[in-house]
Amino acid sequence: MSTLEQVKALREKTGAGIVDVKKAFDEAGGDEAKAIELLRKRGQDRALKKSSREALEGIIVAYVHSNHKIGVLVKLLCETDFVGRNEEFRELGCDIAMHIAALSPQYIKPEDVPMEFVEKERAIWREQLIAEGKSRAMLDKIMLGKEEKFRCENALLTQAFAKDPSKTVGALIAEKIHKIGENIQVGSFVRYDM
Repeated sequence: MSTLEQVKALREKTGAGIVDVKKAFDEAGGDEAKAIELLRKRGQDRALKKSSREALEGIIVAYVHSNHKIGVLVKLLCETDFVGRNEEFRELGCDIAMHIAALSPQYIKPEDVPMEFVEKERAIWREQLIAEGKSRAMLDKIMLGKEEKFRCENALLTQAFAKDPSKTVGALIAEKIHKIGENIQVGSFVRYDM
């Protein structure tokens, strides 16, 4: 069973409701790490439900790296202008912009990576695998794995978040959706460098 102090502390950490935190603590047998994981999973489930709602409001965030050689513009969308003015929402936009500056994703989602881009890489991988003597049976399985990894590495939402590599940018956004209570999406981004 959880104590009131544990529930309050976890609520402050996660932003989840008291009832949700209490349930997570009870299910996790008082283990805070397990309770956080349960809350994260539930937050992602809620984020999926909210993702069907339209996000037409939001902000444009600009980030210029300290060396003045990298700049990023991010269009971060939400459902209401009230959330668009929320400090936590703005901080999320800044975090995403800094991540883009650091890891240079090319696309928002893995499925956004164009097939012609993937096909060029597939040709290189195929030659490498044949040169390594991989069997035809293994070739297709390896190619599928390489393609999935390639798409994830080039997509913002599936990259490990630069400030906390234990979660992806998509998981970070899902946490904020759960906490703020609105659909949040990256509308677009542009990264400039010298």
